[in-house]
Amino acid sequence: MSSHALGAVAVSTETPAPTPLAARAQNLNKTYGSGDTQVRALDGVSADFARGEFTAIMGPSGSGKSTLMHCLAGLDSATSGSVMIGDTELTTLSDKQMTQLRRDRIGFVFQAFNLVPTLTALENITLPLDIAGRKADPSWLDNVLTRLGLKDRLDHRPSELSGGQQQRVACARALAGQPEIIFGDEPTGNLDSRSSGEVLAILRAAVGEFGQTVVIVTHDPRAASYADRVVFLADGHIVDELRDPTAETVLDRMKRLDTVAVDVEG
Repeated sequence: MSSHALGAVAVSTETPAPTPLAARAQNLNKTYGSGDTQVRALDGVSADFARGEFTAIMGPSGSGKSTLMHCLAGLDSATSGSVMIGDTELTTLSDKQMTQLRRDRIGFVFQAFNLVPTLTALENITLPLDIAGRKADPSWLDNVLTRLGLKDRLDHRPSELSGGQQQRVACARALAGQPEIIFGDEPTGNLDSRSSGEVLAILRAAVGEFGQTVVIVTHDPRAASYADRVVFLADGHIVDELRDPTAETVLDRMKRLDTVAVDVEG
């Protein structure tokens, strides 16, 4: 074999560069209370969240899924372990730096919408940017508003919008600043099935069309089926992971987790 051919083989066997991470948890522990009443919500959790990927976090009630997301998003602090957003270690930040990171680099979509009732839809969407003294990129914002079907609702206040429209406003607010990562805490929990499907399709499009990174906590297998992967928690541990989920495969895994939980309690 010629040296040229050998060279060709060497090139073809190069390992691809690793996918950059939007967030990472390493050996994350979170306890509440002390003594006999102490609860360990997270017990040595480690997980990576790749950029440009949609991840759903699931688990039985009390499994630690919301605690994990709140620690990742800087809404709660871990008892020990580390959390990274991009290259930034959250445990080293002051309160002021943490506030700035959440404002500038993270988007949030909550179950309760969290809209300001006296502001219009557009004012709610741009509120975090206005507080930060930043302006939305006009073409980006126009694209987001068009994709979310909100352009004819921008002058409406929340009380004049349906639940699905309010959650679309919340999605637009999360997307407007082009954050590194968007976290959703049961983002479809208060919506009917049609509105829920619309919001999930928007989050899916945020990943597929806008290249965003999305991490949601959900108890709904249908919601999880929109994700690229599902991470399952039980008793503060990551116990399973599923890629390319369907509602059926997610439901099957959840049933198994519930069975294990019942066996342990029994």
